[in-house]
Amino acid sequence: MKLTARAEANVRTRLAGNPYPGRGLVLGMDDKAYRVIQVYWIMGRSENSRNRVFATDGKRVWTEPADPAKVKDPSLIIYNAIRELPEGLFVVTNGDHTDTICDMVGAGGTVEKALGTRQVEPDAPNFTPRIAGVFDFRGLPYVAILSLLRKSAFGDATDRFYWRYEEFDPGLGYCITTYLGDGDPLPAFAGEPYLVPLVGDPCAVASAFWDALDRDNKVSLCVKAIDPESFESQVVIINKYEKRA
Repeated sequence: MKLTARAEANVRTRLAGNPYPGRGLVLGMDDKAYRVIQVYWIMGRSENSRNRVFATDGKRVWTEPADPAKVKDPSLIIYNAIRELPEGLFVVTNGDHTDTICDMVGAGGTVEKALGTRQVEPDAPNFTPRIAGVFDFRGLPYVAILSLLRKSAFGDATDRFYWRYEEFDPGLGYCITTYLGDGDPLPAFAGEPYLVPLVGDPCAVASAFWDALDRDNKVSLCVKAIDPESFESQVVIINKYEKRA
């Protein structure tokens, strides 16, 4: 099966055919080979998890409560989802480890060292994995890193997985999600990141993933397209709910 056909099949079976992959992110390249792409989305089953929107200043993306009066526990739902460092590091994660990575790398550390200080989310019984995606353009070869921190099957330890990519075909990316699907408790992601298509401009990419996600459980989605030479970027956001004052 060709890579594009495999990527399209993955969207149908692993996203469109899945009521709850949870939070997910994608790293890849647009189909014109002009810009690299970050995609990130959030989903929710509870009122607290669904009470969110994405906001942006054009570079950074963060979560905010859609209705501040309904916030019950902000600790795991309000965070910087996307940040960048001026030297050429672009980070996306599903929690406040966005800041952990940026702060440690900015002080001379590495992505792996930063994530080595973190564990899975303390939301028993799910113990939601922490996922992260990084584009690093600070030297050659350019590198993309995907990471998964998942609770060990043998106790309270955290299993740590890292994938490094130095090349993408135009119009393709790698996807990782927090869960394999719905359940109680939710089953954590397992296996390797899988191929997905990245076709069209950032708005088209955003719409394609938004349309693939379960209509009841999807909450917000963003796409960041980055020029790896100039570091200029474009951010597109889709929010299911409107922000209330």
